[in-house]
Amino acid sequence: METVTITPRDLAARRRYGGPVELIDVRTPVEFRELHAEAARNVPLSGLDPAALMAARGDGRPLYVICRTGGRGRQASELFRAAGFPGVVNVEGGTQAWAECGLPVVRGPKAVSLERQVRIAAGLLVMTGTALGAFAHPAFLGVAAFVGAGLTFSGLTDTCGMGLVLARMPWNTGAAACTTPPLPTPSQPGPDGP
Repeated sequence: METVTITPRDLAARRRYGGPVELIDVRTPVEFRELHAEAARNVPLSGLDPAALMAARGDGRPLYVICRTGGRGRQASELFRAAGFPGVVNVEGGTQAWAECGLPVVRGPKAVSLERQVRIAAGLLVMTGTALGAFAHPAFLGVAAFVGAGLTFSGLTDTCGMGLVLARMPWNTGAAACTTPPLPTPSQPGPDGP
């Protein structure tokens, strides 16, 4: 089944004319703090629990997901669908497209995006493996080959194991102040009463 998508402009119009829209940003808290759509709240992909999130919502309205450029949003949509919740819509082009459309965003301190962290880590691993293979023992060339295979797999599947690992690192998860508290469960009153 194909992931359902919506353009940033269409979602903004739906929000403006159609009432409340729930938008979750599945990037790391640090990325979220740097720049996010004004309407979004942070629910990182690395800790996403589709069943718990949908149980807390308690309604049948669509849930919209956004990330940086659309890849992690698609992964989140697939997780929801696999958990039995097909009413999830991915925002095409992610936060980058949202900002490029001139839609309202919240900006915070500059951070190193997860994609850049992956490129930095992969580059360092390839350089280290190659240098050790040339000067210490040829078996270290396997490190560079392993990273190359991982990058190839990532490109073919549009998933990234290294990105998932880096998303769990303390520098990417330590921004608790930038996350929005979870929605109240149906048995709990919300901030405006029952």
